[in-house]
Amino acid sequence: MNNMDQAGWYLIDEVDQLDSPALVFYQERMTANIEKLKQRISNLNRLRPHVKTHKTIEISLQLIEAGITKFKCATIAEAEMLGISQAPDVLLAYQPAGPKIERFIQLIKTYPATSFSCLVDNGVSLKAIAYAALAAGVTVSIFLDLNVGMNRTGIHPENKALELYQSAAAEKGIEISGLHAYDGHIHDADYALREKKAEEVLASIQKLAKQLVLKGLPEPVIIAGGTPTFPVYAKLEHLECSPGTFILWDKGYQDAFQEQDYLTAAVVLTRVISLTEATKITVDLGHKSVAAENVLKKRVHFLNAPGAEAVSQSEEHLVLELGPDHGFQIGDVLYGLPIHICPTVALYSHATIVNNHQITGEWKIISRDRKINI
Repeated sequence: MNNMDQAGWYLIDEVDQLDSPALVFYQERMTANIEKLKQRISNLNRLRPHVKTHKTIEISLQLIEAGITKFKCATIAEAEMLGISQAPDVLLAYQPAGPKIERFIQLIKTYPATSFSCLVDNGVSLKAIAYAALAAGVTVSIFLDLNVGMNRTGIHPENKALELYQSAAAEKGIEISGLHAYDGHIHDADYALREKKAEEVLASIQKLAKQLVLKGLPEPVIIAGGTPTFPVYAKLEHLECSPGTFILWDKGYQDAFQEQDYLTAAVVLTRVISLTEATKITVDLGHKSVAAENVLKKRVHFLNAPGAEAVSQSEEHLVLELGPDHGFQIGDVLYGLPIHICPTVALYSHATIVNNHQITGEWKIISRDRKINI
């Protein structure tokens, strides 16, 4: 039975065997999402999906098997996970500092089948990475990190970015590969507005790229955007794109970006543990089980109790208002769509895998930890 679109796609046979709270991935829907992603870009070589959403070797391998060779990550552990998976090309979309520089060098030496790169946005970090590379006898590939509106890291495209790129090109132990720009501040529900803002970002990047070429440097590789602006950048032939949430999707993106019809492929499963009042129930889905950075009422949506409204949440409990005659009893299961899936996945050590309503296995969320081996 095809359960892609049916109302009860999330239901699990023999759910009584599954303890709660639990993180559940639906294989057939992840497979469909990978195919949807591939169909929306002209060349698979332009895809550099971010692995922060799923954090698993198994999904990394499925993406590699689907023909995707480039990846992006945010932590040393995520980078090592990709090294273990023998991903050909991995960008650590982070500027290493302190011990992370040595750890990054160790990744390069330990996983020779993978080409690793990282970000730089200042001369001090550039010199530190170059020094460590020379001492280790390796060459470190870097991308210049551009601040295009997130205002957390990166150098502004017009604020000495050209000079820093030239310095990197001349630095021994360093190979500068291109430009990186993350525009996570662009998340308007209105696609036309998102597109307009993304085009302004792109104009600033392209201006810098032209300046580099005029200085006699090779045309830089440009890695831009995340999920919200993926449809904009995917239409342009010269950009690498880095969506991440597509693989599992979530309620937040489902509501906000309706032009992207990926399937929600992960739920948090929870049980009724107390009939709190006549109209309220308590389930075992606390702060430790679903991302809690949003306001209380925007953390989880229950597929089989869509009218449930969160009243309070603590570390191990979530109280829900359901109204009179809700019908739920002790032990009943609720299937929740997280509003934000990425930090929710990081709360779990393992995910239960379901295929066509059947539990088929369990995967370790291996890079939720800050360290695997290195």
